[in-house]
Amino acid sequence: MKKIIKFTLLILTLVILAVGCGQKNKNEEEQKENQPTEIEEVSSSDGLKIYATIYPLYDFAKKIAEDKADVQLLIPTGQSSHHWEPGQREMKELQEADMLIYNGAGLEGWMDKVLESIDGDIVAVDSSREVNLIASTHAHEHEEHEEEHAYEEEHAQGAHDPHIWLDPKNAVIQIENIANAMIIADPENEDFYRANLDKYREEFMDIDTMYQEQLSSLARDTIVVSHEAYGYICHEYGLNQVGIEGIFAEGEPDAKTMAQIIDFVKNQNITTIFTEELIDTKTADAISAETGAKTVYLNPLEGLSEEEIKAGEDYISVMKSNLEKLVEALS
Repeated sequence: MKKIIKFTLLILTLVILAVGCGQKNKNEEEQKENQPTEIEEVSSSDGLKIYATIYPLYDFAKKIAEDKADVQLLIPTGQSSHHWEPGQREMKELQEADMLIYNGAGLEGWMDKVLESIDGDIVAVDSSREVNLIASTHAHEHEEHEEEHAYEEEHAQGAHDPHIWLDPKNAVIQIENIANAMIIADPENEDFYRANLDKYREEFMDIDTMYQEQLSSLARDTIVVSHEAYGYICHEYGLNQVGIEGIFAEGEPDAKTMAQIIDFVKNQNITTIFTEELIDTKTADAISAETGAKTVYLNPLEGLSEEEIKAGEDYISVMKSNLEKLVEALS
């Protein structure tokens, strides 16, 4: 499909408001005044060609579009989103795309460079718009942020935890942003997209209810994790996380930090060390050997394996599986 769509963040924001979704930014009115207002839209019968950077966004886009669009995953299965960057093949594919959906919140540090390199028009959808971000560990180690600041500063790489999709209410905002962009790009299928949006908004909020109910009265409230990806779950449902690696899975801890984590696990009677399939588990395994705590895979949903996808796993099933593991570890 020829790329003849010009998409602006103002129009996206207006559509979001029209359907009554998303959380209000404190400086929303100022943002509107500074954003462009023009939009050109032409749809085509052969459907939109869409790329999504990470698995959750791919899954959300597929849920909204079904067979109305060709949705592809940009970051390959089995690759960590924190360390991947597009090569020549991916850049060539994006030249022919109509829409690129990305997480935002600093996850894709290469995004601005990529968008500047693409010839012609492409709908670039920042799915983190309207999400209330929480600061990363790195941000806490520096001076406090001002209460009022620009959107670009809020979403700078490293300033905030980018794993926003792990809070189902944030996932609702992301899928709304995606659906509204599709509606603008392909208005002929607006009713179809809106029906799917209504369906999955309800399902995601059902997951939120499950987390609220099942995590509210457990014996423990602290999880030890290989990768600090669960800040939004902890923030929303009253838990704490102790990370072996940081938010961006920067590397292994030094000997002093290892000793501190081992002592913490022993002193707090932690029974489970949560790790992931996409990162090296040797550090978690070493802590397990020293403490007797078992290692369990908790899925941050940055990417599913081919086996999981073939088995029909998706955002909803993995979030439910994660909840079961959290309840067992904290009971």
